[in-house]
Amino acid sequence: MVIFQKRVADLTELALDRFLARARRAAGLKGTVNVLLTTSAEMKSLNRRFRGKDKPTDVLSFSPEPDLQKQFAGEIAISADLASQNARALGHSPAEEIKILVLHGILHLRGYDHECDNGQMARREKQLRAKLHLPPGLIERTTIERTTIERTTINRTTIKRTTPRSDSRPRLTSGAKPRHARRKHEH
Repeated sequence: MVIFQKRVADLTELALDRFLARARRAAGLKGTVNVLLTTSAEMKSLNRRFRGKDKPTDVLSFSPEPDLQKQFAGEIAISADLASQNARALGHSPAEEIKILVLHGILHLRGYDHECDNGQMARREKQLRAKLHLPPGLIERTTIERTTIERTTINRTTIKRTTPRSDSRPRLTSGAKPRHARRKHEH
């Protein structure tokens, strides 16, 4: 089931529901998944309530109780606001960004955890993005951003900057390294 509390340009509930089904099948996730598209304020509230973090985030994944896992794979909550901001910064549509976040959430529901799996989730996400015709995903973008920041830091310390710093480089909104709770995942 897809619930739109906040609309996203060029994305209908039907289109997202169809993508969700394709992404679930591609990832090998059995059971239904609920997706909530909401505001940053609501995501901040969910993040505070379930993770004790008083800040908005772009995606949260919620695994079901063990006795429900055969029929129900879990829930994904997405900030339409942050997805739209990130899409603009990264040069693709908000609808594509929502799909990237859905895929990322599905992989977490499937049991992947990029913070401790030695790149296994990143490799799988990259394969599925190609199969589903999506632009770079969260893990890859975070790695690219981190590399860009490290290069900029090196350049600043070794070479005197002659041009003003541009704030137009892609970056994730949160700027923080993702942390995972026992049953809830955030970015």
